[in-house]
Amino acid sequence: MRLLIIRHGDPDYEHNDLTPAGKVEAELLVPRLQREEITEFYSSPLGRAKATARPTLEALGRTATEQDWLREFSIRILRPDKNGDYSFVPWDWLPADWLQDPRLLDRERWRENEIMAAEDVGRKYDRVTAEFDKLLEAHGYRRNELLYDAVQPNADTLAFFCHFGLGCVLLSHLMNCSPMVLWQGMCMPPSSVTTVYTEERRPGTAVFRTLSMGDISHLYAAQVQPTFAARFCEVYGDGSRID
Repeated sequence: MRLLIIRHGDPDYEHNDLTPAGKVEAELLVPRLQREEITEFYSSPLGRAKATARPTLEALGRTATEQDWLREFSIRILRPDKNGDYSFVPWDWLPADWLQDPRLLDRERWRENEIMAAEDVGRKYDRVTAEFDKLLEAHGYRRNELLYDAVQPNADTLAFFCHFGLGCVLLSHLMNCSPMVLWQGMCMPPSSVTTVYTEERRPGTAVFRTLSMGDISHLYAAQVQPTFAARFCEVYGDGSRID
């Protein structure tokens, strides 16, 4: 089985939609996704994800099933350098601060971090991943500790229109690693496609392996410059977002 985790296009957060550039990105996804022979489409209920899915669904005459657990994992935390400001999310956390706690790099112990524990982030993570596993089991793959039982092995393709933070939650669960490793160390640009395959090297036992993360080749093919959302400044003080 193959999973396509598709981040929404450049977001207009104020209106829960896409910016004009984001709408172009969503249109450019159409020829890319038309070739993928997608079995089922799933979408976050948030407007920016649905607006990204719409051109592809209309072109294919398909619909997407909305899943509430695919909404952005936007749990607010008390970032230590912001003096009581709860307007930040776990992946917007300065490396010099979070890397002081090695628990955040651990598959299990990341949730013990005091900032994570205060907002019960671990329990909310478990709620999302339990729903994800329920869906995967409905498609033939049942979670069994750190592996999956290939109950009904198949070559179906499932597409998920969702978000960066949430996408990293799903990937960290499949990869059996701390979500902080992906939130802080990887990037999914707007409209990017992350591709994950099952590998069944022994009969009946499967793992999920990422083939590509944050792929925006559809933008380069159209000679469209990627938008910057999801990144921070490459060089301090160059005018990009730095907080």
